[in-house]
Amino acid sequence: MLDINKKLKQKYEALGENPETYLKGLLHAKPITYWDYVETDTLLSLQKPRTHFKDETIFIMYHQVTELMLKMMRHELEQISEEEFPTETFLITKINRLNRYTTMLITSFDIMKDGMDHDDYNEFRTTLTPASGFQSAQFRYIELYCTRLENLVNDEGQDRLSTKPSVEEYFEHIYWKDAGLNRETGAKTLTLQQFEEKYLDSLIALAKKLQGYTLEDKFLKLKNPSAQLTEKLKEFDHLYNVEWPLVHLRTADYYLNVKGENKTATGGSEWKKYLHPKHQQRKFFPTLWTEDEKMNWGIPEQ
Repeated sequence: MLDINKKLKQKYEALGENPETYLKGLLHAKPITYWDYVETDTLLSLQKPRTHFKDETIFIMYHQVTELMLKMMRHELEQISEEEFPTETFLITKINRLNRYTTMLITSFDIMKDGMDHDDYNEFRTTLTPASGFQSAQFRYIELYCTRLENLVNDEGQDRLSTKPSVEEYFEHIYWKDAGLNRETGAKTLTLQQFEEKYLDSLIALAKKLQGYTLEDKFLKLKNPSAQLTEKLKEFDHLYNVEWPLVHLRTADYYLNVKGENKTATGGSEWKKYLHPKHQQRKFFPTLWTEDEKMNWGIPEQ
């Protein structure tokens, strides 16, 4: 007990504060509760459906769970970017977590397909226009933490780039713009306009900050990386950039095309094309894949 008192005194004196003031304050502080610590009541009050369809609440909650999972991934990636000389043990630990979180996202996506009534969803989803999962900024932040900007431009975009593109130019040709930009006319969907107005500046700022500090950069700086680390990175790349988009694509097909109706997505994108990995061509660690593997990205083996 004396040792604790001594440490507390040293802690507050180091801050230039009076230890007695803080210790007296503890006499009146209420014990922490689970519901206050986790903010349970606030969390459970964040579902605000726009229609009377009961499964809309499921739709909202699942997307909120997804955003929390993505935040957990960002939390790990931020630590990797801040670690100047990460060890292999450190990287493997973090990548194992990223793989675990991504697997949870993939395996839980059945909630989107089997957890809602098909016809009810196709009714209430029209009230969500022009909102779209495309507008998840955390998804874009994760991409920037994982890989260099050049890997977020597909083959068609690469042909449009200048010899030495700036960060801003990369964003003009980044793969996800194809979901809401007509390259011939320059017309943008409202979904894309809203997203860029809110997040583009912060995305560009983060990309500049992360130059040389992405997960890919950290890996490329390692001398003789182990086969274990390489395989973990490839697993993450495949989970996040192939399996995860394909789950989205299959679920979109179930709701938008199961009866051959080919309905429009709420964000207005050509979802059949945009969602498929072979069109996105997003690879976080392209140096780890063979040319054949990259050519057949997202295409099942025969």
